[in-house]
Amino acid sequence: MTGAVVVGYIPSPEGIAAFERAKDEAVLHGSRLVVVNTGQNGDFATPSFATPQDIDAIRSELEQTGLDHEVIQATGGLAAAEEILRVAEAEEASLIVIGMRQRSPVGKLFLGSTSQQVLLDAPCAVLAVKARKAQ
Repeated sequence: MTGAVVVGYIPSPEGIAAFERAKDEAVLHGSRLVVVNTGQNGDFATPSFATPQDIDAIRSELEQTGLDHEVIQATGGLAAAEEILRVAEAEEASLIVIGMRQRSPVGKLFLGSTSQQVLLDAPCAVLAVKARKAQ
């Protein structure tokens, strides 16, 4: 794997699972890791926009691994999928890692899906990760 690993991160169990798997993939392949966090539909006042403490924790964890990395907290107004895809193209990513959550059939019908857009429009392989269920 020669390109970067790009991960869409939100502070949720799915986002954490995606981050951990992306970090593992980057270490395994000696790739640069780019963490992308943005608010829902470009709105950085939503809960999906990570707190400064979340971002500091990610940066600290990545610095300890010695990985070449970058953490991007986008405020340009793009939807999350568009921002992830933009970064993947700019970084010539070889892999995008995203977290998946279970949705009802009605939710799938009426709500847009960041994961679906990334899966359909990605310029590279996409790895969809589920969070572990609580025991």
